Amino acid sequence: MKGFGYGHRMGAMMRLAGWLVGVASGLAATLGREVALPVRLAEGDEFRLSLSEVLRHGEQIFRANWTIQEGGGRPRTKGTGQPLSAESEPLVFPRNFNRVSAPDANSCAGCHNVPVAGGAGDVVANVFVSAQRFDYASFDPADETPIRSSRDERGLPATLQTIGNSRATPGLFGAGYLEMLARQMTRDLQRLRDQLAPGQSTNLFSKGVSFGVLSRRADGSWDVSRVEGLPAASLTMDGTGAPSLVIRPWHQGSQVVSLREFANNAFNHHHGIQTVERFGRGTDPDGDGHVNELGLAEVTAVTLFQAVLPVPGRVIPNDPAIEAAVLNGEHLFVQNGCASCHVPNLPLDQEGWIFTEPGPFNPPRNLRAGESAGLAVDLTDAALPAPRLQPLDGVVWVPAFTDFKLHDICAGENDPNREPLDPKQPAGSEGFFHGNQHFLTRRLWGVASKPNFFHHGLFTTMREAILAHDGEARAARQAFQALSDYEQDCVIEFLKTLRVLPPGTPHTFVDEHGRPKVWPPPRFAQWTRLPEGALRLRWMGDAGLYAPPRVFRLQKTATIQPAAWEDLAPLTGHGLMEIPLTGAQGFYRVVPAWEE
Repeated sequence: MKGFGYGHRMGAMMRLAGWLVGVASGLAATLGREVALPVRLAEGDEFRLSLSEVLRHGEQIFRANWTIQEGGGRPRTKGTGQPLSAESEPLVFPRNFNRVSAPDANSCAGCHNVPVAGGAGDVVANVFVSAQRFDYASFDPADETPIRSSRDERGLPATLQTIGNSRATPGLFGAGYLEMLARQMTRDLQRLRDQLAPGQSTNLFSKGVSFGVLSRRADGSWDVSRVEGLPAASLTMDGTGAPSLVIRPWHQGSQVVSLREFANNAFNHHHGIQTVERFGRGTDPDGDGHVNELGLAEVTAVTLFQAVLPVPGRVIPNDPAIEAAVLNGEHLFVQNGCASCHVPNLPLDQEGWIFTEPGPFNPPRNLRAGESAGLAVDLTDAALPAPRLQPLDGVVWVPAFTDFKLHDICAGENDPNREPLDPKQPAGSEGFFHGNQHFLTRRLWGVASKPNFFHHGLFTTMREAILAHDGEARAARQAFQALSDYEQDCVIEFLKTLRVLPPGTPHTFVDEHGRPKVWPPPRFAQWTRLPEGALRLRWMGDAGLYAPPRVFRLQKTATIQPAAWEDLAPLTGHGLMEIPLTGAQGFYRVVPAWEE
């Protein structure tokens, strides 16, 4: 036994020594390295690791400040992924960063950071859409080569305004719910499309939103001339010869289908990081000496991190004057027609809150459903970052205040809000230079937490943004202008409540101290004593913006002190309800179902 113990200890010591040598060798291999992401995910790790580990790695990727030692920068390619026009002038120091044509940021969180990582960005974080088609925007008047420095595809001098439309950085809170809404709406539109026989037409509706009329001619060809709100890319004929009708919820011009496509675009454009699925395995298209700069598992991780970001909510101060103004502002928001585009609530049904990755509508050069094993995440899981939306009677109502449609909101070609370029058209084409005045309806979810407003981010107040609406939104803007000063202030007070809440806040409606708040406040509008001695309560429940019914409890107590509240009946918020009560003597109240 003694000899066995000695040999056992010696064996353990030798194994420990070997382990220490291995660790030392590993440390030596990393000494002096300056990288943002020292631990990388291998392909398949997204399935082997727990969801929390995948999300943690996804956040690290989102926050990573990329360096040239791991592939940061793109010396020989544009932000579009195409080779530089002048290969003799690579994008290396001092040309490695360019605020206009990019690479323009060290990390995703460098722009998406208000109020925390995953949020919006100040005007300093604006992106110059379409400028990435240039090698290096230096505005050198002596350089006459098109799309290299200062001249566009026509050979004409470019200005800061025409080299790439400046657009504000949007927030990504609630992104998973938004993408799943877009997927369900796409399926609805495609189902209507697939039922059309030659010579027929159909109204394209999904979740109460109209996308116009789709027709088939007698010869079976498609007529999309009366389809509304979809970008050109969703109206072009796909491999089946039919328009895809895909809802594209990302980018302000409705150009990007999914968070995954969004990530694949952004990593190359903004940081010079090439993903395997976009640029191929073992390739080095940008000539920086690095291959496989971001793998499939890592794109999945950062996509899921964005998808599970908490949802925005509302902060409503307890001041009675502000409460009254907010209630009035909600009513005016609907009355003025704002809610016809900024739809307050859209329903996710059929368990649409299960976010799957990769998505079913990803375009080529993005991982697509069926090309790998899939992952599914329940967006309503209470273990995910709070606050979260929960299903009620099989539906999750998403208060995003959007209709996922493109709208013309400008007054014509001289409107300063109009963009000089149209990124939805082929770069360099006549349509591209004609400009753009169609924008995806801004989701107002969390809008008051954004530091600047409108698609260009040049307005510092929401009032300016309202007054800038024109085109299809002219009637709503005129209705706002026709309000009294107090009524206009009420609309602003309502919009000020739409905020991103502090991380971990468990409720979506809170007061200024972060305490849960019942909103709108349920109240008894009238009571009538019936001849038989019963009481009829006329109860004012949800109205206006609140399509999803909330669940309340009607309670009674014989004495206030001490109070012993007894549940009488469940109530749902459908506006005014009459509740006949027998044995009416006592005290009554309405409380939300979650309140003890």
